[in-house]
Amino acid sequence: MSAIRDSLPPRTLSALLLVLAVVAAPHAMRLPLWLTAVVVALGLWRLGIAWRGWPAPTRWGRVVLTLLLGAGVATAYGTVVGLDAGVALVTAMGGLKLLEMRRRRDTLVLIYLGYFLVITQFLYDQTMPMVAYLLFGVWGLTTVLIAVTRATGGDRPLAHGRLGAALVAQGLPLMVILFVLFPRVSGPLWGLPERSTAVTGLGDDLSPGGISQLSRSDAVAFRVELDDPPPAPDRRYWRGPVFTRYDGETWQAGRDRRGPVPEPRSRGRSVSYTVMLEPHAQRWLFTLDLPAAAPEDGRLGRDLTPLAEDPVHQVRRYAVRSYLEFRVQTELPPKRRQHYLALPDQGHPRARELAEGWRQQAEAPADVVERGLAHFRGDGFRYTLTPPAVADNWVDAFLFDTRAGFCGHYAGSYAFLMRAAGVPTRVVTGYLGGSLGDDGDTITVRQSDAHAWTEVWLADQGWVRIDPTSAVSPERAEEGLAGSVAAGEPVPAMARPEQSWHKTARRQLEEMDAAWNRWVLAYGPELQQRFLSRFGLGEWPRMVMGLGVALVVVGGLTAGVILVRRRPRRDAASAAFARFERKARWAGVPRRPGEGPRDFGERAAAAFPERAQALAAITESYLRLRYYGLADDGELRRLRRRIARLRLPRSRG
Repeated sequence: MSAIRDSLPPRTLSALLLVLAVVAAPHAMRLPLWLTAVVVALGLWRLGIAWRGWPAPTRWGRVVLTLLLGAGVATAYGTVVGLDAGVALVTAMGGLKLLEMRRRRDTLVLIYLGYFLVITQFLYDQTMPMVAYLLFGVWGLTTVLIAVTRATGGDRPLAHGRLGAALVAQGLPLMVILFVLFPRVSGPLWGLPERSTAVTGLGDDLSPGGISQLSRSDAVAFRVELDDPPPAPDRRYWRGPVFTRYDGETWQAGRDRRGPVPEPRSRGRSVSYTVMLEPHAQRWLFTLDLPAAAPEDGRLGRDLTPLAEDPVHQVRRYAVRSYLEFRVQTELPPKRRQHYLALPDQGHPRARELAEGWRQQAEAPADVVERGLAHFRGDGFRYTLTPPAVADNWVDAFLFDTRAGFCGHYAGSYAFLMRAAGVPTRVVTGYLGGSLGDDGDTITVRQSDAHAWTEVWLADQGWVRIDPTSAVSPERAEEGLAGSVAAGEPVPAMARPEQSWHKTARRQLEEMDAAWNRWVLAYGPELQQRFLSRFGLGEWPRMVMGLGVALVVVGGLTAGVILVRRRPRRDAASAAFARFERKARWAGVPRRPGEGPRDFGERAAAAFPERAQALAAITESYLRLRYYGLADDGELRRLRRRIARLRLPRSRG
């Protein structure tokens, strides 16, 4: 062990460690627990060195610690490159750097490392609370930087907090200008893989009970801004992933999404709207069933699934027009028909037998569809968020034993029954409902609104939406989740009809978050171009020109304010005496360089003996105010009055 000669006072070092802990705390939630513990231990060790005189590790000891931590990071992540591994490695090296702080340069490296950790946090989370938190961290780092670099930093680092806040505030206008005017490019920052704070949403398959777990969350899935009157609650089917393959346990997406997309035909009114979709790490986009065309920068799959080209890792905004009543694909080729009838060779024997009976008794496929709905209506089925667990042959167990399930149970089993009865069917997942805003122009759709339904193909109608859940619980479409399940079910708070102060407060916070998402997180190339086009800056060359002009103007204004504030200000007595000096100069008696006020007054009195008494009074009054520490407003008024009344002959030279 060796001793460290600190370049920082203990209080300044403690402030530095505290600020570094603040900026590293969000990363600690993602780091391995052992690494967080090691970095905290290194920080406490450094405090012990400063306050208690603990021994510091030797050079070889630091080398060993570096190798061990580097190997630990490589083992935990399988690499030392990439975003997660890189942040972990930088955090570990920062902890080690604490143990070799000997010079100011070492301290500056740690502070700059703190700024780097702030930047990397934006690659994970860009929400409004996180931005405010990180601005606080930037203020702390700047304050400590001032204390470290100033010779008078001393033991009071927080004394520079006001200057640190001023520097951060001066940078905010430049930040806003760069954000608004700097040309945006598509794709993740610096080519790194996109990261997000995506909540768990609809997955890429449908299994019994899957959506019931999701419906216990009241997190916002997406928000909708309506351009037309809102549809009724029972018409708010928000289409998402479509599943066409069944393996005996789960419904999955088909492998042939790419292909000719059937063109929907409207049979009624359409609705235009804009969706603000929260990140969910899947490619699904959500549209009011059924979209007239693909969403912006997206496409429709062969089964009319709205898709983005890449997973949605950031808030995404897109405009859509949808039909509330529609007809689609009145012809189904034989190969496609077989695809929508395919079932495993084994499994669910009782359900197959029931469906075969419907097939034999029905006169047309539409009769089979109705028999399936009638079966759910009148045979003791119950809609619940907590369905009993089932093992193998879940369709049989649900249909004939438990008869209690959520929308996934009803949609999945109904699709199996229809296919077994010879009716082409597919399962559609998405959301149903959504709460209408007070203004009547917005709809908030939450994860608790997650829903599953089916589409059957009928020769004379094409694909027709059939929601088997509505046969068991019609209230689900009309009243939402809370009105469709029994009392005591685990319905999330925001889905309940009861009003409370915390629901009102949360709704207001969500509205603020929606505005942040709309104007900040969703401010991509398209929105930037639309916004700047209003000012004639929609093209890249004009954006760059506008950016340059704005930076010059703001930089000039900031420099001007700084120069004005730093210009030395004369006190009131000195300003009054300066007017006396001008009068004497005009009379041919200028004040000499280095000449004191008393000597100057005596020389002026000798030059104008007829004004000697008045000049002596002016000089003595000024000396009392300026040098004797006299704070008398009456004396200042007398000085100003004597100077104003003074008349000296003008010099003829």
